[in-house]
Amino acid sequence: MAHLKRIAAPRTWPVERKTKKWAIRPSVGPHPIKKSIPLLMVVRDYLEYADTARGAKNIISSRDVMVDGTVRTDPKFPCGLMDIISIPKAGANYRVLLDSRGIIRLVSIVSEEAKWKLCRIKNKIIIKGGKMQLNLHDGRNILVEEGQYKKGDVLKISLPDQQILDTLPFEKGIMAVITGGSHVGEISEIEGVEIAKSAKPNVVKLRDFSTIWPYVFPVGKDKSLVKLPEVKIYG
Repeated sequence: MAHLKRIAAPRTWPVERKTKKWAIRPSVGPHPIKKSIPLLMVVRDYLEYADTARGAKNIISSRDVMVDGTVRTDPKFPCGLMDIISIPKAGANYRVLLDSRGIIRLVSIVSEEAKWKLCRIKNKIIIKGGKMQLNLHDGRNILVEEGQYKKGDVLKISLPDQQILDTLPFEKGIMAVITGGSHVGEISEIEGVEIAKSAKPNVVKLRDFSTIWPYVFPVGKDKSLVKLPEVKIYG
């Protein structure tokens, strides 16, 4: 099992870096290493269902853990922003989010909320047959007939069949959570976008501050659809 030194672990991980030498490295998957946490750490360190890596691996291999409505048996499977983690035998469900320090956290949710998740559109392409493919932030792809979706919009999709339930457009008046920078873990209302005339990312104006476009993740039209850890709400 591949490992990495704890001293080199991503700052998004809530691990003590000098108590032990090694930490498990996430597999290559839907989320990059800096923005995800391996499933073994979720079971052992976050939920404390096991005291050791071996115990956590036994729970995962027993098919007792689901991510986005699908059973996962890889202890290194990367869990990232907005993923839904469910433990059916315990009747527990959690959403993966970032706190105000940019640390990956689990927020307990009710079973009804575990039936859907929010996915941000990274880009879109036209494939053979003229259909549009939406490429989402968590690595999944969805084919749609209409071209009304744009980069930066967020889809509310059902799990695990990923049917589109609603769309949160990246536009003025939409509530958004900040996923990076000095305002990480905060919610504010989008007021506008300043288009950059260079290779730099566009700047998004929110109610009380500004940040770059990649850090803005729409989460609601009138109010946030998700409950965030240690969140500061403006407006």
